[in-house]
Amino acid sequence: MKSNMLVRSMALAAALALTVPVFAKPVAKSLAVVHNVKFGKVDVKAGDYRAMIDDNHLTLLNGKKVIAESAGRWEERNEKSNYTSIVSNSDGRVLELRFEGKSQVFVLSE
Repeated sequence: MKSNMLVRSMALAAALALTVPVFAKPVAKSLAVVHNVKFGKVDVKAGDYRAMIDDNHLTLLNGKKVIAESAGRWEERNEKSNYTSIVSNSDGRVLELRFEGKSQVFVLSE
């Protein structure tokens, strides 16, 4: 009887551990765009924006207005970033977002 209860408790604990990331809080950060860039298929002019990242989805906001959206993924780097920045290629397409004090970066898939 005790072993049956132990198995049930362990199964419940495992199920709860798997659901915790579902309730993770979205990341919201101020983002200064210093030159025109491209988020996915959208051209974004230089200015101050707010990046909202919910799991693997990025929404770029100017006030309450949605400017751009893109899919991506979190990747771990060896070092923490010294500042929040945008990494783009020579065409201005955004490749990743780095956040001050974090070793994780958000890599855009588009």
